[in-house]
Amino acid sequence: MNDPHPALARVIGVPGAVLLGLGSILGTGIFVSIGIAAGVAGSGVILAVMLAAVVATFNGLSSAQLAASHPVSGGTYEYGYRFVNPTLGFTAGWMFLCAKSASAATAALGLAGYVLSVLGVSSAPLRIGVGIAAVLVLTAVVAGGMRRSNRTNAIMVGLTLLGLASLVALGAKPALDSGHVTLDWPPDGLALLHATALMFVAFTGYGRIATLGEEVHEPERSIPRAIVITLLVTMVLYVAVTTVAVGLAGAEALAQATTADAAPLVVVARTLEQPALQGLLALAAVTAMVGVVLNLLLGLSRVLLAMGRRGDMPASLAVIDARHGSPRRAVIVIGVAIAGLVAIGSVKTTWSFSAFTVLIYYAITNIAALRLPPEHRRFPRAVPALGLLCCLGLAFWVEPQIWAIGLGLIAVGLLWKRLYAGGPKRSK
Repeated sequence: MNDPHPALARVIGVPGAVLLGLGSILGTGIFVSIGIAAGVAGSGVILAVMLAAVVATFNGLSSAQLAASHPVSGGTYEYGYRFVNPTLGFTAGWMFLCAKSASAATAALGLAGYVLSVLGVSSAPLRIGVGIAAVLVLTAVVAGGMRRSNRTNAIMVGLTLLGLASLVALGAKPALDSGHVTLDWPPDGLALLHATALMFVAFTGYGRIATLGEEVHEPERSIPRAIVITLLVTMVLYVAVTTVAVGLAGAEALAQATTADAAPLVVVARTLEQPALQGLLALAAVTAMVGVVLNLLLGLSRVLLAMGRRGDMPASLAVIDARHGSPRRAVIVIGVAIAGLVAIGSVKTTWSFSAFTVLIYYAITNIAALRLPPEHRRFPRAVPALGLLCCLGLAFWVEPQIWAIGLGLIAVGLLWKRLYAGGPKRSK
């Protein structure tokens, strides 16, 4: 018999949580989105990565203290309900589902792009087909339970780190000698803010650690440590890889490669004339994208599980399969939704949509952190205040049609909650 609301098993320690965070971050952001942002801000993408890292730090610290004080599946969805109000709590969950489904679709398209680039094939329909196939396979993996997912993720992250470290080691000197690297504020400051919004999303995989709070050992201690470690590693690696990429290939070539094949770092590897590195980097890109889709399936399904428990989504999605210890129905629904977004076929569209919706999500995270009782507060109130200001300040620098769609989806979600959401209203 399946108990609809048992607790998930605590099977993740600090190393596993860090690997899950890195698996969520080291993928689309470094292998795809730097090309998208380079097309917006040119060589200013390096500065955009640094600014995005600062914003991510504020939000990461807010997430860390919330997860430590309220370690349950659902992340900001649950924090919004507990510390703010049901409307913002539901909006956070709904925005997370929208934002990260779009991020996962971008990752699947990027994965397909790198696979096809190795084979020397450039075909949009084929890229969509390979992306959908990857999503369906990984959905089956995640539906099999957390232990299997954790082992798969550790392998993926290891290969990704090896490929990116090799690129930085071989390309750092020629990149810095090229004259393409600059930290000057670009003439178009608005474009820089747009690029910063796009790159912020590339850092937000640390939120996966918080959404899996119910499955982490000693969450009050482990979650803050894991988030801080994950952010530090990511910041160093992102700045290093972006600097090498711009220095070796130039911002324009990165943007063109992203539009054509969703694989900008292929151009970077080719400039070094190191065949072994090209193969390793392509492998690293594929494993990175696999890790991103894997971890997003995990995080999204846990938020959908939490929403099902509370009655904001159908209660059947809150069922945990007794044999596998996994919310299999929620995983399958998320997998199908991501596959549908992959069919759009445009990484710029899916990533830009993700940028707006995830900034709204983290704005609510910071509001919840501001409402934490003093005894649960680990950082000054200035941290979530600055995070909130940055999120709302950046959210509307993406294309107007993107944030218009995002606001429309918020309205649709709130209408669903008002008219149809029902069932058990569990409060943690």
